[in-house]
Amino acid sequence: MAEPDPDTISSGAGQRLGAPETLGISTLDPGHRPPAMPPGRHVTIRVRMLDDTEELFDISQKASGKVLFDLVCSHMNLIEGDYFGLEFQNHQKMMVWLDHIKPIIKQLRRPKHTILRFSVKFFPPDHAQLLEELTRYLFALQIKQDLSCGRLTCNDSSAALMVSYIIQSEIGDFEESQCRSHLLNNNYIPDQMPLIDKIMEFHSKNIGQTPAESDYRLLEVARRLEMYGIRLHPAKDREGTKLSLSVAHTGVLVFQGHTKINAFNWSKVRKLSFKRKRFLIKLRPDLNSSYQDTLEFLMPSRDCCKVFWKICVEYHAFFRLFEEPKPKPKPVLFSRGSSFRFSGRTQKQVIEYVRESEFKKIPFESRVQYNSRAQHNSRLSPLPSPSHHEVPTDVSFLSGELAFYLICANAHRSALCRHASFSHLITVTVWFHAGVVSNSPHLSASSGHSHGMVNGQKSLELCGHSPDGRLPSPLTSPLLNDACSVRTDDEDEVRRKRFPTDRAYFIAKELLTTERTYVKDLEVVTVSFQSAVGQDEATPDSLKDAVFSAFEPLHKFHTGFLREVEQRLALWEGRSNAHIKGDYQRIGDVLLKNLQGLKPLTANLNKQSEILLELEKACKASRRLETLCRDFELQKVCYVPLNVFILRPLHRLIHYKQILERLCKHYPATHVDFRDCRAALADVSEVVDQLQGSLIKMENVQKLLELKKDLIGVDNLVVPGREFIRLGCLSKLSGKGLQQRMFFLFNDVILYTSRGMTATNQFKVHGQLLLHGMTIRESEDEWGVPHAFTLVGQRQSVVVAASSLVEMEKWMEDLKVAIEMAKTSNGPSSELLTSSLTDNKCPEDSSMEAESEDDMTAPHTSLEKPTPHRGNTMVHVCWHRNTSVSMVDFSIAVENQLSGNLLRKFKNSNGWQKLWVVFTNFSLFFYKSHQDDYPLASLPLLGYSVTVPSESENIHKDYVFKLHFKSHVYYFRSESEYTFERYRTSLKMSPFKSFVSSLMLKD
Repeated sequence: MAEPDPDTISSGAGQRLGAPETLGISTLDPGHRPPAMPPGRHVTIRVRMLDDTEELFDISQKASGKVLFDLVCSHMNLIEGDYFGLEFQNHQKMMVWLDHIKPIIKQLRRPKHTILRFSVKFFPPDHAQLLEELTRYLFALQIKQDLSCGRLTCNDSSAALMVSYIIQSEIGDFEESQCRSHLLNNNYIPDQMPLIDKIMEFHSKNIGQTPAESDYRLLEVARRLEMYGIRLHPAKDREGTKLSLSVAHTGVLVFQGHTKINAFNWSKVRKLSFKRKRFLIKLRPDLNSSYQDTLEFLMPSRDCCKVFWKICVEYHAFFRLFEEPKPKPKPVLFSRGSSFRFSGRTQKQVIEYVRESEFKKIPFESRVQYNSRAQHNSRLSPLPSPSHHEVPTDVSFLSGELAFYLICANAHRSALCRHASFSHLITVTVWFHAGVVSNSPHLSASSGHSHGMVNGQKSLELCGHSPDGRLPSPLTSPLLNDACSVRTDDEDEVRRKRFPTDRAYFIAKELLTTERTYVKDLEVVTVSFQSAVGQDEATPDSLKDAVFSAFEPLHKFHTGFLREVEQRLALWEGRSNAHIKGDYQRIGDVLLKNLQGLKPLTANLNKQSEILLELEKACKASRRLETLCRDFELQKVCYVPLNVFILRPLHRLIHYKQILERLCKHYPATHVDFRDCRAALADVSEVVDQLQGSLIKMENVQKLLELKKDLIGVDNLVVPGREFIRLGCLSKLSGKGLQQRMFFLFNDVILYTSRGMTATNQFKVHGQLLLHGMTIRESEDEWGVPHAFTLVGQRQSVVVAASSLVEMEKWMEDLKVAIEMAKTSNGPSSELLTSSLTDNKCPEDSSMEAESEDDMTAPHTSLEKPTPHRGNTMVHVCWHRNTSVSMVDFSIAVENQLSGNLLRKFKNSNGWQKLWVVFTNFSLFFYKSHQDDYPLASLPLLGYSVTVPSESENIHKDYVFKLHFKSHVYYFRSESEYTFERYRTSLKMSPFKSFVSSLMLKD
């Protein structure tokens, strides 16, 4: 049932197009596979692409740099990858290129913390030598970066002209208001404002240009500039004059400022060498030249000198040699000088390989302009195909994506039909073609396999009570009575086959389902909160205005965005005949348009922290407002703490980024939707990067405010400089033995509490230990208690025991980090307790016992009483599940939120219930349908194990995962492999048990 991880599959060259393995590998000969990964510990390498997105590559530390570079090129289906390289900042803070020959472990001192940049390394004199449109597009991105950072200097006219080509490629034909708005929101060159009118004038002359034409013209202008492809290296001449050295395809260049003052052509250079900080250029004898035989330049250090020398060696070899130089023979006794050599194909070899390759390349499909006046699909014209393995060539009536796949079949037929995977693609394509012609929903599926689709089912009537009449416990399962629900089972098999099965469709569907939840969450603030609290005179006008100005525009915008996504998915699914008239099997254009429209509203996102603090301040000043807010949080519609809703807009941007990253990873670079998704990803990544710092601070403030509501006996919990680190359950050793306590770890103090028997179920603080000067020692042998350790403070010592070895390691690791922080930090270290409480004065000590999960539905359980306090917050869940959760876990949980339909089955039931499920805040919230305003039940997952069913459980369905805790067992069935993987990934990153090992066994 479980398929291999798609991330590992997609790393093969051209897999996303069904192409042969050699298609995307630029540095290997035809027919060769990427070099085998050497054994050894693997490490995840981060590579930042030219559009500023980041990709992760899992690779052995013993692998050479070439292996990693081939993986990157393969990921992009890049054939002419030899023009590019991976650069990084070494331990001496110098930017260097990754050596293809040396092992990665010898180049990256801290590979997990190093970001490599994929950049253009060799700039050819003529961009016509770049035969692939994808390569020219990547060069255009490099020019865009160089312009933005001021590295590519030029006069105002050239700068304005190049920017006009860039925005023509990005937003399409000229419209004055749209162009001006785009330029106001995006900076392409330093000091852009004075040139906006000039840029718009040039842009108005570009009407009709496709993105590919714009890229070509951009490179045409850039290549004529003196600073094109120039990377300056500081140096001095013999007289001490400050200069800069650079290297180009012609030879070594000398600059003073940004003006070229000398050039040494390769034909005149006899030898390049360096001695310590001196860079030496040995020239060929020339009677007509006034130069000396040897020129000497002084560089800042020996390492700087060697780095520049290496670049010169590589430039010379790439542009001047016919083939890769042979490695030097190893000396018998000792070596003299550097053994460095150029590794890879020369430019001549690259051009010959691309031109003479047995298969024809598919043109890279740049972003389709969303400007309705300029749609350019001419690059998708069909290519001729021989008669055998025929595929219909008349694709004019098909939507863009269907035409694209038919063209793939035609273009690659001669070389690829021997590959089984592509033969299957051709069969599927013909089938899909027949389905469109006949307009039959049953023929429009691309596969006959079962994918567990659950769309189209009627809503189920769910019961909110347990079979014995008791109210459900918020910490156990959603006790939706199986007897009173409609069961859905094999009838879904027929219904789901009419929907698409492309992975991109399910990614787009995740966007739709999570957007539905997000709009509902915005309505909690704009509608429910406003009516419950905002209308009361106790609410300050400043708070009302802040909430209204921040959330009303967002709600209005995302309502429209949701409508567009719903319409696109309806067309994609083929629920109307409109899909015959246009290409609707894509989502990037919708995302790009709306994310650019969202940009002006992101200024409101900086107000979230102000709203949090304003609300806290107002509640302190008004007891009535505090009561109103507390009562609102007890309403069913407020299913997570109110402050979480306030931060939702910031979290949503992260979700957009993740969805776009998955789309970009799935699409080949030639796909019609690829460039739209890349541009949208660049836009949202820029905003996320800008807000990342403030988001971390706001999440910490939000968590402190939430904890404040759960604690009794503390003052000044929310103060500047205090950071929450971990909360959880530990057993504290006292004169009465081990007693269950809740511990709260901050960056300056650790509090220990017990759960009160009051109506509010809050936790009462017993004492505190300041972290400054604290030490930790393991005490299992000393006290004979498993997983015990001692916190030795300046005033007192506390012996505690964790529930497991894993829990003990988590606590000790976080405590050690916090203690180290307290040594150097000037953060808060004031007393938190309202009075000097000790364990001996706590009346609960003698009667406090840990409540088990199995006792949660018993009549005496305090959670069953109607109380004015939410009983399923993480503090209470950690208490009952005897576990802990950290701030890092909370931050990761924010990034892993899901919504959508799942089929659920109890351990002993026969049928499956269709539920709308929202996974957030470490919990599953269950709804009858996505239109419901509040969940019927919830299932907190801390402490649960997540696996796949065994054969003995007789769950003969695909894409099923199992949740179990003690005697509680639930099965959930997702609609597709992609959805199953998403739940697997999200649950794997959460602080409860993962089911990776179980999947390994099944695979």
